[in-house]
Amino acid sequence: MTDLKFAAIGINHAHIYGQVDCLKRAGAQFVAFHAVEDDLAKTFGEKYPEAKRVSDPKAILEDTSIQVVVTAAIPGDRAAISLAAMRHGKDVLTDKPGMTTLADLEEIKKVQKETGRIFSVLYSEHFEVPAAVEAGNLIAQGAIGQVVNTIGMGPHSLRLNNRPDWFFTRNRYGGILCDIASHQFEQFLFFSGANDGEVVSSSVANRNHPNRPGLQDVGDAHVRTDKTTGYIRVDWFTPEGLPTWGDGRLTILGTEGYIELRKYIDIAGRPGTDHLFLVDRQGVQHIDCAGVDLPFGRQFLDDVRNRTETAMPQERCYNAMKMALTAQANAEAGTEWVK
Repeated sequence: MTDLKFAAIGINHAHIYGQVDCLKRAGAQFVAFHAVEDDLAKTFGEKYPEAKRVSDPKAILEDTSIQVVVTAAIPGDRAAISLAAMRHGKDVLTDKPGMTTLADLEEIKKVQKETGRIFSVLYSEHFEVPAAVEAGNLIAQGAIGQVVNTIGMGPHSLRLNNRPDWFFTRNRYGGILCDIASHQFEQFLFFSGANDGEVVSSSVANRNHPNRPGLQDVGDAHVRTDKTTGYIRVDWFTPEGLPTWGDGRLTILGTEGYIELRKYIDIAGRPGTDHLFLVDRQGVQHIDCAGVDLPFGRQFLDDVRNRTETAMPQERCYNAMKMALTAQANAEAGTEWVK
C-alpha cells in the first residue's frame, strides 16, 4: 500500500538509509527531504530520486499530505525536529538516540501526549537485524524458558577519517551510552519482557584518544528489572583486521537454555551475517537467520493508520532512552567532559 507519505528532515547519520528503506519496504511513499549539507544531499538524492529536496523544513512540516517524518540529524538536533513534527500533526520515526538529554525526553513525552502523535525510535540493532528478531520469535515460543539475564555488546569501528566533527563533541552526539548503547538498553527491556528497568551502575571513559577529548571510546552498565539482570558494553575499539564495522553480540540466558547472537560476523568462519546459536536440552544448533522477516516497518505503518502500538510500545521506546540517558548522566557525575 502506498497510501502513506513520509519525508526526512536531517540526514547526518547513514542510518537514514535504513529508516527510509524500512518504510519503503512496508509500502510507504518517500516524497521529500531537507538537508543543509550539499554533499550529503547529493548522495542521498541520487539514491532516492523520487524524493524532492526542499530548502526549508516548513515545506515538509506544513504539507498535510505527509503523515510521517523520519530523522537522522545530528543527535543533539533530533528532539527539536521531532517536537516540530509532532506539533505539525506528524508521526515521528527517529534514529537512535532519539534525544540527548533527559529534559528533551520529558518535553517529547509531554508533546506526544498533547498531540496524540507517535514518537518512535528505530533501534536498528534489534528491528533491522534478522537474528535479533528471530531470537524474539524463539523466546516467545518458549525455546529457552524464562529469560533471567542478557549480555549485550556493541563494539564499533571508529574510522576517524570518516567522522565529522560533531561526532567528537559531547553535547552533539550525547555520549557513548546515550548514543550507541540505547540499542542495548532497548534489547534488554524487550528480551526481559519489560517496558522499564533500572540502571544499577555505569561508567564511561576515553582510554585511547587523547587528541579527541570529547570522545568517549568505552562505556558499560549493569541493569535490572524485577525478574532479570543485564550487562551492556559498547566501545570504539574494533580492530582494523575485522572485516566489518563491529562484532555485535547478544547472549540471552533462560531457565531452560540460552541463545547467542553473532549479528554481523561469525569470527569462527561461517560466512554471512545473522548467526544465532541455540543451546537447550536437545543440544546445540546454529540457525542462519538471513531470511527472517522484519515486521517493524509494516507494524509501524499499521500503527500510523490505526493509532495502535504494535511495532513497539510507546513506554518501552521512552524508557530505553531514559535508561541510556540515566546511565550516561550517572557515569559522568563528577567527571569533567569537554562539551
